[in-house]
Amino acid sequence: MSALLLALAPPASAATLTEVTNFGSNPSSLRMHLYVPNSVGARPAVLVAVHYCTGSGPAFYSGTEFASLADRYGFIVVYPSATRSGNCFDVSSPQALKRDGGSDPVGIRSMVSYVQQRYGSDPGRVFVTGASSGAMMTNVLLGDYPDVFKAGAAFMGVPHSCFATTDGSGWNSACANGTVDRTPQQWGDLVRAAYPGYTGARPRMQVWHGTEDATLRYPNFTEEIDQWTNVLGVSRTPASTDSPQSGWTRTRYGSSGDQAPVEAVSMQGAGHTLPAAGMAARAITFFGLDSTTPTDPGPGPDPTPGSCRVGYTTSAWNTGLTATINLTNTGSTPLANWSLAFTLPAGQTITSGWGANYSPASGAVTATGLPYNSTVAPGATVQIGFQATHAGNTGKPSSFTVGGAACTTG
Repeated sequence: MSALLLALAPPASAATLTEVTNFGSNPSSLRMHLYVPNSVGARPAVLVAVHYCTGSGPAFYSGTEFASLADRYGFIVVYPSATRSGNCFDVSSPQALKRDGGSDPVGIRSMVSYVQQRYGSDPGRVFVTGASSGAMMTNVLLGDYPDVFKAGAAFMGVPHSCFATTDGSGWNSACANGTVDRTPQQWGDLVRAAYPGYTGARPRMQVWHGTEDATLRYPNFTEEIDQWTNVLGVSRTPASTDSPQSGWTRTRYGSSGDQAPVEAVSMQGAGHTLPAAGMAARAITFFGLDSTTPTDPGPGPDPTPGSCRVGYTTSAWNTGLTATINLTNTGSTPLANWSLAFTLPAGQTITSGWGANYSPASGAVTATGLPYNSTVAPGATVQIGFQATHAGNTGKPSSFTVGGAACTTG
């Protein structure tokens, strides 16, 4: 779409759902609806919310809590609508399962580009979520466009390429029935094949499934975990397991924080009925769009603004590097339960760390202290560090904050 057409396109009215046309390349004639809250700020985040079969963007808008959460936290929501028979998204054709191959993923990518150009949204904070067919599309989009999406939340989905067919059919009974069983490496290879040669950061993934789902059966939940732990290079053994609500089992992989590389929530006895009330908010927390999540310092006194100094050194080789971080308390009160936030340069991904828990492994990272070093006395320094892969950029973060307060560097 030309810059002139974009300039002439009318903006979506704030706090109403508005249809956008002529938003860019759209090979399968998807429809686009946009929700821009009154509270939207400069460089807002973008959430793509993808509906189920027989649904539509407006139905997903009215039937889920994402718009009300956008009102609270100031992000923009894109609601695509499928237009083929049954209103299911294409997650099965060869065109859909590769980057820029055609079909629905290309149209959804165009919607994101439109919002970035029209509203100046933050390209580093683009997320996708969906239910059923939309959850399958969430898996597909994270594989096809890992450089576009920061994270995804899939409610009742299947792995990328599980629904693949070659006969023109949009339905794969073997996958839907949970009988497609591959190794984590095989699942990961299917994601990597969607964008051959890509070596940058991969998006985080949250998956949800009910044990009694009779439409996209429960074994797909395990296969999704296999796929995304492999893609993100984290252990298949959970870093933590808990039950945030009765009947729920939540496992986190790669780290135990709210923005773990992979998070999986199993709901005992639930059918093909997700997301239920409150689940959208947990997806927003996983994305980091809940504004209280990244800056909450936890119990103990808040650090005085400017009461920290960070020294950061790296040693790089070929496609790897080691970073050493010295965090010094320059204030007069202890830094209790500290969390150090910074953004890694594009292409850098943490593979292991020491002295802190790191989450997520790339992009906007938060390092939190361990029990033995979680309080830094006035004038004291704690040293932490990590090993990471890189795609050529061995630079260091441009800024650091503790509890939302900027640190000096040097």
